[in-house]
Amino acid sequence: MFLPPAGFTCSKHFEGYPCCHRQWQHSGHCHFVHGYSRSFTFWFAAKELDICGFVVDFSSLRPLEKQLRDQFDHTFLVNQDDPLLEQWRSLHAQGALDLRVMKNVGMENTAQLLWNWANELLNERDLGRTCCWKVEARENVNNEATYSSVPEWFESSNSENSASTAI
Repeated sequence: MFLPPAGFTCSKHFEGYPCCHRQWQHSGHCHFVHGYSRSFTFWFAAKELDICGFVVDFSSLRPLEKQLRDQFDHTFLVNQDDPLLEQWRSLHAQGALDLRVMKNVGMENTAQLLWNWANELLNERDLGRTCCWKVEARENVNNEATYSSVPEWFESSNSENSASTAI
């Protein structure tokens, strides 16, 4: 079982991203274009709180929220290997849909993608003080997937801090 990093944690939920996708390799009805209003929950960790006493100042997550909106708000998501990709690109060029090509549109890969986005933002901004250790990607109230991992740079920066504190 995966455990969160030791220290302080908090979470932030984002919702209201209506988009559609299809899983072209699925043998059932998921190979058809269908849509959901996606939502996402991010879990953050820090060994030390910031000057305001926060793990993450939620107002500082506006760049992440913009990425979510740009990727998932009224967009059409397709896998990069979708055999109809050229047709989707043509419909995008004609203004019929707002295309986003992803490695895989499934919620599992979406959760991992968003974990990467959050950690890029946090590592650049907080220089290893914080990390995102888990993301839940939800397509509706019944279906969700998570990705959880502690970035190597967070583990190593906090090991160094613990070692220097112990001296």
